[in-house]
Amino acid sequence: MIERYSREQMREKWTTKAKYDAWLKVEKSVVKAWNKLGLIPDTDCEKIVKNAAFDIDRIEAIEKETKHDVIAFLTSVSENLGEESRFVHYGMTSSDCIDTAVALQIKESLELIIEDVKTLLNALEKRAKEHKYTLMVGRSHGIHGEPITFGLVLAIWYDEIKRNLENLLHVKRVISVGKISGAMGNFAHAPVELEEIVCSELELTPAPASNQIIQRDRYAALFNALALLASSCEKIAVAVRHYQRTEVYEAEEFFSKGQKGSSAMPHKRNPVLSENITGLCRIIRSYAAPALENVALWHERDISHSSVERFILPDGFITTDFMLIRLSGLVENLVVYPKNMLKNLNLTGGLVFSQRILLELPVQGVSREDAYKIVQRNAMKVWEDLQQGYAATNEKGESLFLQNLLSDDDLRAKLTEGKIRDCFDYSYYTKNVDKIFNRVFGGE
Repeated sequence: MIERYSREQMREKWTTKAKYDAWLKVEKSVVKAWNKLGLIPDTDCEKIVKNAAFDIDRIEAIEKETKHDVIAFLTSVSENLGEESRFVHYGMTSSDCIDTAVALQIKESLELIIEDVKTLLNALEKRAKEHKYTLMVGRSHGIHGEPITFGLVLAIWYDEIKRNLENLLHVKRVISVGKISGAMGNFAHAPVELEEIVCSELELTPAPASNQIIQRDRYAALFNALALLASSCEKIAVAVRHYQRTEVYEAEEFFSKGQKGSSAMPHKRNPVLSENITGLCRIIRSYAAPALENVALWHERDISHSSVERFILPDGFITTDFMLIRLSGLVENLVVYPKNMLKNLNLTGGLVFSQRILLELPVQGVSREDAYKIVQRNAMKVWEDLQQGYAATNEKGESLFLQNLLSDDDLRAKLTEGKIRDCFDYSYYTKNVDKIFNRVFGGE
């Protein structure tokens, strides 16, 4: 229910009515600003502010003839006014209205995205603290490395999404600018003070300099921020897809009662949400390229950017909103299997402790090269034994790697049995988890 409501909330910001509402808001703000500067009489200003309205069907009918959306809009507005309509759009160019209005839409949409990101951060923080000490194997190149905790994985995701939040807050400042500077941006037909008054009322910042439009590097910054966010979110989704693989099965998406995974195979429980998120993130990233290409317009402006933005602005925001809400739900409801994580951690017969042994030998006077040879030859034998179907541990619970090390005369000449066994301690790898969490989340 929350997911559906939020998606509708974002869609409403990019409807045809929302666009014209924003245009009218800008036009009324300019009228009020001219009134403050003494051009428009109080009576005319009051009539415009009170009575100015538009009819979408009428705008569309007029545009069929004029082939100009702003003129069609202004004609519809004027039909609801009397002689005072002569002051609507006074001293302005179309982009004064459009770009300033779009800035309002972008600002409001970004505020929703920022709230979505905060919701995701809350979900990640909660699950990270829940699994702060849940042991699992860390992987590099897809191969088992050393013990970590699932809480640390979630903390890293949290820290990255938090950086994305900071990017979005910065971009919100970059994009929240308006312009009422006229056809060439030289304020020939309207004073600088007019723009300042309008932007103040609309809670925007005046563009320090503009030509006929607000410069599109600002839009490019927006879409690059959304693209970075999408990449970070896909990173989470891809990890979940791996964890849910049958051979891994360390975590999986929540599978609700009555849900079906396959029309042919009744046993299937597929990571459909994370796969969907992966696809949505690809779409969001794809909008960064045309936004970058929109930066280089001809001279003071052309309209090659316009057709692009009619697609990427509503689609970009609506898709990002949907994706973030879906990802937050996935994280909140993710089913985690600590026993399977521990089982996988022990899968390679103790090889995850190899570096611990390696680091003990130089302390005893062994060169790093010789230490590496000793540890590696025992590790390689474990791989060979596992390939032959040997159990990862014996009946005493001793791993293959530990058994090999205890039988190695060169190693035993440098390390006692007790010291070797001490190296097979998972708590060694979790001793700094609290400090890492304090860095990421702050002190409790």
